[in-house]
Amino acid sequence: MSDKPAEEPSSHPEIPDDVWEQFARDSERDIRASAPKEPSARAREVTERLKKNKGAEPEGWRTGPAWQEMNGRARRRRRVWALLGLPLAIAVAVVAMKPSLIPGDPFGGTAESDSAAATPLAPETTAPTAAPSAADSETPTLDRPFAGSPALNWADGAAGIVLPQAKAVGVFSKSQVQLALKQAEKLLVEANLNPKTTAGARPTAALAVLDPKQPGLIADLNTSLSTPSKARDPLMMFSRFDPKGVRLVGDVVKTRGRITFKEGEHSGVLIHADYTFVYPVVRTDGSTEVTRTIVRRVLDLQLLDPARYQVTSGRLSVDRYDADFGNSACEVYDGFFHPGFPSAEPTGAAPSGPTTDPYDRSNDIGEGGDEPCGTVSRT
Repeated sequence: MSDKPAEEPSSHPEIPDDVWEQFARDSERDIRASAPKEPSARAREVTERLKKNKGAEPEGWRTGPAWQEMNGRARRRRRVWALLGLPLAIAVAVVAMKPSLIPGDPFGGTAESDSAAATPLAPETTAPTAAPSAADSETPTLDRPFAGSPALNWADGAAGIVLPQAKAVGVFSKSQVQLALKQAEKLLVEANLNPKTTAGARPTAALAVLDPKQPGLIADLNTSLSTPSKARDPLMMFSRFDPKGVRLVGDVVKTRGRITFKEGEHSGVLIHADYTFVYPVVRTDGSTEVTRTIVRRVLDLQLLDPARYQVTSGRLSVDRYDADFGNSACEVYDGFFHPGFPSAEPTGAAPSGPTTDPYDRSNDIGEGGDEPCGTVSRT
């Protein structure tokens, strides 16, 4: 990224007017259909019997905050990885410059030519079965910030977010599902690829995708952005670097992942997104040393049935947002990633977790509580 003010990304496709118009018509129809009606005597009888048997009304009755019928809060997970320890990192850098210092083939294969390595991969349609093979041993530079990375032949930015073909799901029409997918794409782009977001600005466009009626979510995200902490960390949803310390190299962030959808458990459309973003960065002190931070995000988003839930038409609700961070200081909760550079002393707490490959997309990053900060095998 250059030093001049960043512009909004233009690679993100706009939502066609006919899709918006169809969505508005469908939404108006759904709202009319969902208007509360006086239940029949038979319905009241069934409800009373269910109350006696279960102590609650059957699912689907509009009797209060519908989000009480669901978890209503995103499940969170934090696993931040530190850079390779300083002595090992220096050794790797030396070998990268002169591999002949180590006998044999320390990198597990011969390096591909630039043209072969840069051949774009086909879009990811299913979960990989293994980590990417070892890339070449080149050291990243300002001119080639992805040299030596498996991400070299990943898609550039929003081009890596390939939406599936929309179709009608449950009560939602094809055009409504298409709009929901576009909204999910917009969230991914604005939260992870917008140059203003990555430079630490408020991710207003990303927040605008989310349903303000989901209890606690917007308030928690606003708190995380204004007063970040371990309990409320904006990095769980947004990719942000402190512009006073580091900046992106060039204007390309590499992207790899997939997005799918199906009918959800709560009469809605469940959208599952699993993406890894690779950010090449350099310090702002004039150094030309390049390193990379790798961020994997898994999001479960829902478009809920307005006849059953109190939601905002056209907005998405969040079921889950999990993240793994590769090459960022441990136990630093100021709302920014803090990449480690091979020539610099490590910052943050010492890693205590396992060594992990941040490019490995073959495993589910799981759900639940915090994971110990470990070490990356490569950046």
